[in-house]
Amino acid sequence: MTALARWCLKRRLLVLLLWLVTLVGAVTASSLLGSSYSDDYGAQGTESGRAAQRMESAFPDRAGGSDTIVWHTDTQSVRATAVQERMTDTLRDIEQLPGVASVESPYGPHGAGKISKDGQTAYADLSFDKPTDELGEKKVQHVVETIRDASDPDLGLQAEAGGSGVAAAESPKAHLAEGIGLAAAAVVLFLAFGSLAATALPLINAVVAVGTAAAGIGLLSKAMTVADFAPMLGMLIGLGVGIDYALFIVTRHRRGLRAGLPVEEAARRAVAVSGRAVVFAGATVCIALLGMFILRLGFLNGVAIAASLTVLLSVAASVTLLPAMLGFIGMRALSRRERRQLSEHGPRPDRPTGFAMRWSAFVERHPRLLGVIAAVLMAVLALPALGLHLGTSDQGNDPAASTTRKAYDMLADGFGPGTNGPLTLVGELDGAGDKLAFDHLREDLRDTPGVADVSGPQFNGSGDTGVITVVPDSSPQSESTSQLVDRLRGDVLPKAEDGSTMDVLVGGTTAGHDDFADIIVGKLPLFGGVVIGLGCLLLLLAFRSIGIPIKAAVMNIAAVAAAFGIVVAVFQWGWGSEMLGLGSAGPIEPFLPVIMISVLFGLSMDYQVFLVSRMYEEWRLTGDNRRAVRVGLSETSKVINSAAVIMISVFGGFVLSGDRLIAMFGIALASAVALDAFVLRTLLVPALMHMLGGANWWLPRWLERRMPRLSIEPDTSAIEPDTGAIEPDTGAEDAVPGAPESAPVPLVSQRTGSLIGLSETAPTVAAHGYRKHEDHAEAD
Repeated sequence: MTALARWCLKRRLLVLLLWLVTLVGAVTASSLLGSSYSDDYGAQGTESGRAAQRMESAFPDRAGGSDTIVWHTDTQSVRATAVQERMTDTLRDIEQLPGVASVESPYGPHGAGKISKDGQTAYADLSFDKPTDELGEKKVQHVVETIRDASDPDLGLQAEAGGSGVAAAESPKAHLAEGIGLAAAAVVLFLAFGSLAATALPLINAVVAVGTAAAGIGLLSKAMTVADFAPMLGMLIGLGVGIDYALFIVTRHRRGLRAGLPVEEAARRAVAVSGRAVVFAGATVCIALLGMFILRLGFLNGVAIAASLTVLLSVAASVTLLPAMLGFIGMRALSRRERRQLSEHGPRPDRPTGFAMRWSAFVERHPRLLGVIAAVLMAVLALPALGLHLGTSDQGNDPAASTTRKAYDMLADGFGPGTNGPLTLVGELDGAGDKLAFDHLREDLRDTPGVADVSGPQFNGSGDTGVITVVPDSSPQSESTSQLVDRLRGDVLPKAEDGSTMDVLVGGTTAGHDDFADIIVGKLPLFGGVVIGLGCLLLLLAFRSIGIPIKAAVMNIAAVAAAFGIVVAVFQWGWGSEMLGLGSAGPIEPFLPVIMISVLFGLSMDYQVFLVSRMYEEWRLTGDNRRAVRVGLSETSKVINSAAVIMISVFGGFVLSGDRLIAMFGIALASAVALDAFVLRTLLVPALMHMLGGANWWLPRWLERRMPRLSIEPDTSAIEPDTGAIEPDTGAEDAVPGAPESAPVPLVSQRTGSLIGLSETAPTVAAHGYRKHEDHAEAD
């Protein structure tokens, strides 16, 4: 790492140009080749997945995107002459638009079922000539504008559009969210640094890394299945970790400048020390994200690679681009006041003062009380997660002002809630007997509890596949609809298939969501165990302790559980969701637990490593657990809190994106980071470590001998060959007036430049210094 930092500093212009060329090249290639994201979150091999595949092969004319045009009249029937003429002309105009394959009007010979019983609501089926992800946003927007132009207040006529194509075209873009997050991060950085130049570096570092990654994800989507939310998720994670990683290195660099080091030496040491922690933390995030491959779901594999690419580039930029930029700005990494103080008073080591010291001492005095308070708070916040209902939100959860939500509500009011999510029964038939049995199935379905309407069957040209559409009497997200799916699969269809060779599969919105949720829930324990196990193994190797990894795993699980409690309250219970423009209450996306565990376990490792590594250093120097916890907390809490506020700002900005899924990620990650930093790492973890004493650092001797050594931070002597590991500060300014020559003097950590405490008498320290405790089990 030291050699890399030295090379980047010496060839800073070349490094900057290489990053700019990479960014421009990736963006250009992505613009020329385009992207091909998928909005199919289904799981291959499930019953609903097989039903969709059979439908696609048997009815290729239905492969294009299908949407719905809905209109409603307040005072008269949709069959009124003026209304019928206006909508007929509109449907004819839409059918002529580019990208539209057909429009089936309710005013035709087969449209009687598309007009509600009260005659005030009607709908038309709109088919596009391509799948919605290939259609093009402008074509869909033109269709939507034409539909909404048909509304006429004089006639009491309201026309809206619903469906996946319309939803994709109407989905808000994230530029506002990005801007808000970056602006908030800039304010926090400026308050922490007091220097515009230093403030700009983490932002530039993150933007270059995330911009390159976003273009790379677009290219990746041409080669493999990548979910359409992957770029936004990657941007959300990349901005957060990219700014945080740069913050750690810039903070260390500024500390070196204040200690009197030359610019290049301070940057070299910052990258050599903090850069290793950044690489370690980034590797942990990538391992956690790539753990999604365990689930063997195609679109999640693409999400894992896309997010890992963003983190990887953020780490690479932090240890190459950032030191080059530090070399460019020189002493301007310090504020004017800091530069003036350095010039007038000379270098002085950083010493924790103020609130950080007082808080650290307060936690040391009251560990049990504070530990109980923190644990109770986390438990209360996690309680709503016990009622977690996994499912996929639909357009009924869109903001009330959106055209998709209005169309959804109009259909539900006019035709029943199940109209928005019909079930599709696809039968594979072999001969006339199967075809007759499938035709008789329609009558059995009409008598099934939970069924509102049945249409069909329809057969393909060869007659080997039939389709029956079942409209439930409940909404797609309702538990009653899920129960109907189970009833059809477990009771109705087996009886109908008895005595024939036909095979009938249940597909449709609710069936697909239930199948997907079942897969996620079934594999979640294995996934969580692997991710948490690998993270604990890394911590075990780094800190050579059994207690540290176990506490980290428990803290991560607590953060995830509490964050899910908040997500359930906001999105499933609807507490404030409409106020935030996120639509009405609904289920939680099935893949959210997977992504949350991956991302949060990796992100929380940043704080764990930064906090415990300083405690570990102090423990090895003094063998005093109370001192190690107190010093580690006081010296790292400010940076941890600043990093957390930046991440919360970035993640919180995405809540305003208007996209329910991305907002769900934003709230989950922001709340988890806030609880992790302000409750767990600065309160519960140090309280537990005070209570456990030397047991924190216990490791069996047999395991100690067999374990390889993994150091997060390099040996101090490799970075600072001209000084000892610990050195007493005997300057006149630090001397205690009237104290004897042998009085205790301040000791300064050469690794952190921070005050450790008071030494033994100066002659004694000069003679033998502090003893490093290699046998952790004997300490405390």
